[in-house]
Amino acid sequence: SAVRAAGRRSRRLFDLFVADIPWTVSSKEVKEYFSQFGSVQRCQLPFDRDTGFHRRYCWVKFSAPEDVQNVLQKDSHVLEGSKLTLKQQIHRRRSQRRTQSE
Repeated sequence: SAVRAAGRRSRRLFDLFVADIPWTVSSKEVKEYFSQFGSVQRCQLPFDRDTGFHRRYCWVKFSAPEDVQNVLQKDSHVLEGSKLTLKQQIHRRRSQRRTQSE
């Protein structure tokens, strides 16, 4: 549907995909944790309507690219005893890709 496609597009605007978040952690806590690396603009933690629990992954948007690099420089991230899995979101802009390869 159009709504789902728009949701997929908006996720490209996020900087990090974070997985393996413990059930007990809220989006506020995720935002607070990542704020130590820089200014967090948004944290999107999707919930499952059936269970009422979040889906154990989220997207995080930072104010500056340097903030993302600060996060990625740290070897491991642990929240409430669980190691998080992080993936940097690739922004699909041709102009950026061209300048990186030069």
